[in-house]
Amino acid sequence: MNRIFTLLPEADTEEALFLESFLKDVSDEQLQNFILVYRGRRKDPQTLLIMSVVGLFFLPGLQRFMVNQIGMGILYLFTIGLCFIGSIVDLVNYKNMAFEYNQQVAREIRVLI
Repeated sequence: MNRIFTLLPEADTEEALFLESFLKDVSDEQLQNFILVYRGRRKDPQTLLIMSVVGLFFLPGLQRFMVNQIGMGILYLFTIGLCFIGSIVDLVNYKNMAFEYNQQVAREIRVLI
């Protein structure tokens, strides 16, 4: 886990543990290439939290568009965040949404490397 935190210090513990187990069999050069691409595509949980607050008060579904859930974003937009309930749930679960998105991104990048 130490090599993940060295290359990606902004990752939280859960994300670092996932990446360490996911990338245990790659070389250091492949790991550096992976981190370079992953850092550019991953979503920071704090950014997703801010977008969830903005989505709750101004533009419902913004947080869903950020994590490429376009259909849910449109649904939230037309139903005012599913009558605010969905937006509030997203506000509570922002870390999980970011982690799931980042796992998907890691799997997509791993196929390329």
